Amino acid sequence: MPTSDLLFIHPLLGSDDAWSGYRVEFAPGEVNCGILSSLRAFPTFEQFDHRHPWLIPAIPGLKSSNQPDDRTVLVFSAPTTVAETESLKQFEAGLRQARHKLAFIAPPDGKLPATGTWDYLLITNSRARTLPPFTLLGLSSRTILVATDVHSHADRQWLQDNACTLTTSEFLAARSNPGAKADTTRIKLLELLALVTADADTGALEAVFRQESKLSYSLLRLVNSAALAPRSPITSFSQAINLLGRRQLQRWLQLLVYADPNNGHHPNPLLQKAAARGQLLELLACQLKSPPEAENLADAAFMVGSFSLLNVLLNMSMAEILQQLPLTEIVRSALAEHRGALGGLLHAIDAAEARDLKTAAQRLSELDVDGKDYLEAQLKALSWAAKIRPAI
Repeated sequence: MPTSDLLFIHPLLGSDDAWSGYRVEFAPGEVNCGILSSLRAFPTFEQFDHRHPWLIPAIPGLKSSNQPDDRTVLVFSAPTTVAETESLKQFEAGLRQARHKLAFIAPPDGKLPATGTWDYLLITNSRARTLPPFTLLGLSSRTILVATDVHSHADRQWLQDNACTLTTSEFLAARSNPGAKADTTRIKLLELLALVTADADTGALEAVFRQESKLSYSLLRLVNSAALAPRSPITSFSQAINLLGRRQLQRWLQLLVYADPNNGHHPNPLLQKAAARGQLLELLACQLKSPPEAENLADAAFMVGSFSLLNVLLNMSMAEILQQLPLTEIVRSALAEHRGALGGLLHAIDAAEARDLKTAAQRLSELDVDGKDYLEAQLKALSWAAKIRPAI
């Protein structure tokens, strides 16, 4: 499968840490207008919040029936050839005449466009930090600034303080306080996860919740979120078991570790990232032409995705974490060494989130993942994870 068949979708964070937009990219090299044109044809696309912009590459070959709507923003970059310059100029002129929203990727050096020239301006964190004081503030008066390549929590805070409305989220893979130890609630949750993974009886699970009241509160908020949308509120652990069943409850318990019991109704982007990873890995694993042998492949894949960020959250090595969890070999080898098909998928997701799109495309191509299947899986996973917001 050619790598040009693959599209990568990156959630963009707003000021409240919630997903507030999405950027779509191809891996380096040739692009495929067909796969890009199909983006809005997927029913899942309509399930996203219509207030959030979608930043997609500006390609003159896009069909006229797929021209941007109110939430689609076409992203232009500096052309590299004379022929490309002329083609993009004509395309841009037509879009401006039709009053479509446009974005521009700021070059690594050179003059920035005047404020108001573009609806959105994408600028790397490193470039933003070299600008004179108040430059970003001036640009933001008539242009929405989107910061990219944000690799630390400190950079994220600086960009927010300097008028960048949206940012990418590479920094979520880095601990904000690397020397800090995991709090007792999350250490207790590792015990709970070990019990759930070992299929412990309900009484043993309830005993853990009685010891740590924060866990009960966080679990009830999580399972009552819009992503699950129960018909009537779930108010107790036993009710959660009865309504969800052990299999679904186990999935929510896997995500519970990422929920901050002290943050009220504030969204947690690491929780949403873990949820999206779990769902994406599950969807892709079940579509592999040569799926790995597992007693329940869907559950194993979801577990690999949802557990893959525990080392970031707990400030522990993955080896230390795996010692405390009774996982199957297929899950353990995927998390520890990226081995097997699940490990290959996780490696691709890691690379895509780090915006190493060439490596991500190569891994997916090696696994023979179809471009449309991958696009649809991303849309489903991101749409579901975006709905995980505390409801009580």
